Amino acid sequence: MEQALADGALALFGEKYGDAVRTIRFGQSMELCGGTHVNNTGDIWHFKIVSEGAVAAGIRRIEAITNDAVKDFYVETSTTFSEIKTLLNNTKDPKEAVLKLQNENSDLKKHIEGLLKDKAKNMKGELANKLTEINGVQFLAQKVDLDAGGIKDVAFDLGSKHDNLFLLFGSAVGDKAMLTCYISKELVAERDLNAGTVVRELGKLIHGGGGGQPFFATAGGKNPAGIEAALNQAKKYVE
Repeated sequence: MEQALADGALALFGEKYGDAVRTIRFGQSMELCGGTHVNNTGDIWHFKIVSEGAVAAGIRRIEAITNDAVKDFYVETSTTFSEIKTLLNNTKDPKEAVLKLQNENSDLKKHIEGLLKDKAKNMKGELANKLTEINGVQFLAQKVDLDAGGIKDVAFDLGSKHDNLFLLFGSAVGDKAMLTCYISKELVAERDLNAGTVVRELGKLIHGGGGGQPFFATAGGKNPAGIEAALNQAKKYVE
């Protein structure tokens, strides 16, 4: 090994070597053998890098495939590309078709966001009228058809207009359930109520859990059927 190093061989990867080593020379490069090598570089055929990324500070990992694996890679890529073209009605310019779909999707998302904001705005008045007073607390436990952003907007808007407020909203999308709790800061301070505790406890009913701040917290679960039970149990925190 000492002779190999003296001849200019590079010892890579922090490998441990014995006294007798094998050296590999490729062009101007000479290295100590760190693993299995092919008998001839022609056996490698094509060399395709499939991933590259950081694994630690100052260290990057490059993964590549060679020989028949490269052939399989391009066959699979070609098959996938053909399937994508079929989905795009065999357009002559798949790239342009995908860009068009992305733009349309972006526009639709913006449109939906606008509709949800309008829906939340219209719902604020309806929910405010449903508030009931329990032991000095303005209370509401209600299932709503809004996304997480809309629910948060409604909760904070009601919170800015009503004191001593305790809200629990339930919502469901497909097989996913969510509970959102808002508690006025004065109730958090004076009555030791905690929204995080509420959603953690009631979150069990929707087979999930969550948390957040004492005045605002959410929980997600996979049992929408449990939302009604959670809403019905919310009163126990203010009674």
